[in-house]
Amino acid sequence: MIWFLEGQSSQRDVIIGAREALPVEVKIFASHRQDRPEITSLADFSFMEPKENEERIEWVIATALAHNIKVIVAGRVGNVFEQARARFEQAALVLVTGGRSMSTFDRVDDKSRFTAEAEQAGLACVPGITAVNAEEMFAAYETISAIGEVCVKPAVGIYGQGFWRFKADADPFRCFADPDARETNFEMYMRAYCAGDTPAPMLMMPYMVGSECSIDMVCESGRAVAFVSRRKEGAFQSFDREGPAVELALKAAEHFGCDGIVNVQTRDDAFGKPHLLEINPRYSGGIGYTRATGTNLPGIFAARRLGLPEPKTIWRPNVRVKGITVAAVASF
Repeated sequence: MIWFLEGQSSQRDVIIGAREALPVEVKIFASHRQDRPEITSLADFSFMEPKENEERIEWVIATALAHNIKVIVAGRVGNVFEQARARFEQAALVLVTGGRSMSTFDRVDDKSRFTAEAEQAGLACVPGITAVNAEEMFAAYETISAIGEVCVKPAVGIYGQGFWRFKADADPFRCFADPDARETNFEMYMRAYCAGDTPAPMLMMPYMVGSECSIDMVCESGRAVAFVSRRKEGAFQSFDREGPAVELALKAAEHFGCDGIVNVQTRDDAFGKPHLLEINPRYSGGIGYTRATGTNLPGIFAARRLGLPEPKTIWRPNVRVKGITVAAVASF
């Protein structure tokens, strides 16, 4: 038995992949803190999770023991569950969080610390300067803008939330008229930044003009056993399983001790050399796309954790996909 706790919306794709790979007698459990039948109804059994994290931990352990569940996948808040790993192990439960200790989360969740450690380890990384106030923001911008375009993002965060690219010729109203473009000028940004009471620490970085890769992988104590790279090209994504970006991602996952279904993001510079952007110790929002290559990453993960034969991979080359919105029908 395997249980997927609340995750990103791609929890639905992870359940689909696991169901395709596992024998019918192996039951899949799913849960969420919100009413999300389009996700949980795809599992054999589903639950509504408690809201508070501490209550969730106790409830998950008790529920898993009551239903003879063997493997528990933390999903969205792996760091919260990782702190309670000893309690799961005492109950003879297999907990998968994205790492094997808090060291992984401490080093990758804080983008400033992640950048510094990646550079020290010799892993090509987008360099950055952390700023915690307006004076430091201005100084960081002056330093980085001397060599090219500048971008900024919160030192801690997910989904690229808070990312902005500074363009000197950007219309001041552009960030309101077209927020998805993620472009503004530095003066407009700093006006809003200075108007806040206690702005969060920000990471100022050079903007790399190359394309972005998102490498989804199944890791076991830092070792990647299956992986697919998705290169974002406009509205489409293409796939690969080798190349410099993949090699960099594999080294990064090993160095930071990733464990589970995780995601590494890179971006190429002007010369096509990939640099690390971040590691997400959780499955990505686009992991469902990878099944188009004939590689069922969630299925491989679930089968291996349960000690079952993993699904065969028959690589489909020259595939590209485009995300579309569809209606998900769920029974009530």
